[in-house]
Amino acid sequence: MQICVIGAGYVGLVAGTCLANFGHKVVLVDRDQEKVSCLKSGGIPIFEPGLAEAIAQAKLAEKIGFTSCLEDGMNGAELVFVAVDTPSRADGSADLSRVLQVAREISKYLNNFKTIILKSTVPVGGTRLFKETLLEQQKGHNFALLTNPEFLREGSAIYDFLYPDRVIIGTERTSEANILTDIYKPISKRIVVTTWENAELIKYASNAFLATKISFINEIAGICERVGGDINKVAEGIGYDSRIGPQFLKAGVGYGGSCLPKDIKCLIATGKQLGCEMNLLQSVVQVNLKQRHNLLQKLFELLPVKPGLTIGIWGLSFKPDTDDIRESPALDIVQRLKEVGCHIKAFDPVAMPNFKRIHPDLDYGQDPYEAVQGVEALLILTEWKEFMNINLNQVKKLMTGQIIIDGRNIFDPQLMKQQGFTYCSVGR
Repeated sequence: MQICVIGAGYVGLVAGTCLANFGHKVVLVDRDQEKVSCLKSGGIPIFEPGLAEAIAQAKLAEKIGFTSCLEDGMNGAELVFVAVDTPSRADGSADLSRVLQVAREISKYLNNFKTIILKSTVPVGGTRLFKETLLEQQKGHNFALLTNPEFLREGSAIYDFLYPDRVIIGTERTSEANILTDIYKPISKRIVVTTWENAELIKYASNAFLATKISFINEIAGICERVGGDINKVAEGIGYDSRIGPQFLKAGVGYGGSCLPKDIKCLIATGKQLGCEMNLLQSVVQVNLKQRHNLLQKLFELLPVKPGLTIGIWGLSFKPDTDDIRESPALDIVQRLKEVGCHIKAFDPVAMPNFKRIHPDLDYGQDPYEAVQGVEALLILTEWKEFMNINLNQVKKLMTGQIIIDGRNIFDPQLMKQQGFTYCSVGR
């Protein structure tokens, strides 16, 4: 089948590459000519384990191409996936301007019947608005419109696409979903075909629930700290309950990334527009922001604030195995440290180029050891594996002080005490 994917960002690039490796002929379209040139020359604009190899495989089979020309991508395509960003507005609602602009542009190339699949995350009513925008430009109804939200986790996106927990397809007519159902049948036994509105809500509610689990366990971690409990053991015991499950019960400095923060804010904004106060979700957001404040509070209780303090930071991405820094806790924490006059040394295995665009004035290390040389305290904000396997004796020799604030609970408190560190973690 010939497929056009509009938007060579995280979602579009992963989906398009996997579809190409299913044997379909895929053309990825992106208006960013620099990104297209990068992909054509063998480069990868994002860090995602396994993606470079998957693209190379699709190229070798001549199943994938890249262009900045929409007409070239649409020409001959039977399926058109729309995977452009829907960033947040100041009030938390989704900015659909890019999605609706795509609707206007693709309407010019619907001479032959096409099935359009909206993979961009849109709020309730977004798919219907997309259709209305198409019909404003398109005479007749020469298309079927489906919504197919993605549930990929950065760092394991290829696996998640190939082995999904479920596939959600929103449609006006069940028969129109058959073409997409046939594509997903080989990889998923759980295909839910429903209305546009239900599919849209499934996406937002899923991410809001995951964020809620994170904020919940962080609230319980606060109690653990006051009674001498161990949040890891508490989470383990909770997670064995099949009604709850262990996923996303990991206490720390809070969630970030391109999905959870954006989607929960959008769901709150949608509720407000509809007259439904989302009190629980508002608390989830507040707890998440408080986790960043709590980490700094622990630091400043041990190390009085004064200009000129040298603080080391390990981890700048919002999670390991990605270079994505969107809504990363490190952004807020670094900004606050700079405001009080701290000198910051930092290291991240892959996210430093992205972080430098926002904070070019940090002292970036070549490795974790360089980022702790001469620091009075170290903050751990991302649980990269290489931090877990670090030589702690060498770290201690390089640091001026012995304070480590572990926002991801990667070390054993007893071991750190034996090593001579003043060690604080979350909920332990």
